[in-house]
Amino acid sequence: MATLNPKELVSLLNIIEEDVVEKSTLENLCSRLHQSFTKPDHFKVGTALVTLLQQPDLLPKPSQRLTVITFLYDMYKADHVSTNPFAPVFIHLLNPGEGFDPGELRFGCQLPRLVPAERQFLTQLIAGQGKDFMKKCPTNICKADPTTVPQVDLTGVQLALAERQSELPHTARATVSGIIPDPELPQDPASAHAGAAQRRTIEELLVGPEPPGMKTLRPEFMRLAPPLFLREDEMIWQDPVDFSHITYEYDHSLLEHEEDGTEAKKLTQRACKSTLTLGEQQRLLSELEKSSDPLVVSGLGLTPAKLPDLVENNPMIAIEILLKLMQEGSSQITEYFSVLVNMEMSLHSMEVVNRLTTAVELPTEFVHLYISNCISTCETIKDKYMQNRLVRLVCVFLQSLIRNKIINVQELFIEVQAFCIEFSRIREAAALFRLLKQLDSGELVDPTKGSPPSLLK
Repeated sequence: MATLNPKELVSLLNIIEEDVVEKSTLENLCSRLHQSFTKPDHFKVGTALVTLLQQPDLLPKPSQRLTVITFLYDMYKADHVSTNPFAPVFIHLLNPGEGFDPGELRFGCQLPRLVPAERQFLTQLIAGQGKDFMKKCPTNICKADPTTVPQVDLTGVQLALAERQSELPHTARATVSGIIPDPELPQDPASAHAGAAQRRTIEELLVGPEPPGMKTLRPEFMRLAPPLFLREDEMIWQDPVDFSHITYEYDHSLLEHEEDGTEAKKLTQRACKSTLTLGEQQRLLSELEKSSDPLVVSGLGLTPAKLPDLVENNPMIAIEILLKLMQEGSSQITEYFSVLVNMEMSLHSMEVVNRLTTAVELPTEFVHLYISNCISTCETIKDKYMQNRLVRLVCVFLQSLIRNKIINVQELFIEVQAFCIEFSRIREAAALFRLLKQLDSGELVDPTKGSPPSLLK
């Protein structure tokens, strides 16, 4: 467990020093605490404060005691009190055990019994109504008349605290501190050396790699060894010592005749899950080209349902596999096209369609449906940044189809023109609109056809 270093302990003791506490409000004291310690330090600060709270000779003044209790609450005030790691301290303070009176000498560490004014203050604090008290000095709160403060019902809070404590294991709840104060060593608080001796004692208790103040005593959990179950007919396990007479039979012919296409199948399965390296892509494409089996692609384990993952992770591999499937005359090619059309529009899916349209002649209804889906996606997306990006991609894609005479623009003229007008603020949409007008007016009779531009650039 992390503990305070000497410098941090001095800072903490300076804040709860008797002279400082007597003259400052609780609000100012809490502010000083948060200035000196960050949130990650709060638990070790609270642990040190609880240790001091259990030793009346190290924290003699009621005002100091009240300040420490306030710190334990204030460090975690942003959370519900039941989640405060020092919530058990509040339980014991509000419900003290019987048998001890204030000021009575005790052997072992016990939390102090609060006077009515202190108890009333803690009640208001836990209930979240201690804002007015925070503007007062601890001394004034200790001397205040508790009957002037309205009562607060803490039944719900106490039940939550008790329920949280009941979740602790029995061994943890039975743990006690390892510090035992010696009542036969009286120390005059008014003496000149009392303050120095007190600080020296606190430092010896709380500072170091394994400080005594952090050690606890708990019941030992007995783990009895189970008895051996012996029977006359029981088989006895024997560990051989000499292995020289043992020989191992190993089939050296394993993996010598690896089935053709296994490497390509493994790479294809991996391509559906993650992006392949350049070397893996070249190896897979090489396997597909050199295979003599005309149905090699059908044995890769690819299904129409896996196509969207392959397109998003490795679009160039998806293009080659789809082209191979078309060359094989696969009966599933229509299903692959249907999945490609209806998958979520993206740069990679658009690149795959763009390359396919320039490499082979795709069914017209397929291309038209894909264009309609792209336009619909651009119109319905809510994110303006993504909308602008997709509109630019669709415009470049449509210009590529038009210039390469993949589609007859007259068949989609009204839909594409409405799309351009809706997004006319985007430069690519305006350029596409001008191209449509040139085609419609006859100014551009034969658009220049060239190699298909890559959308991935």
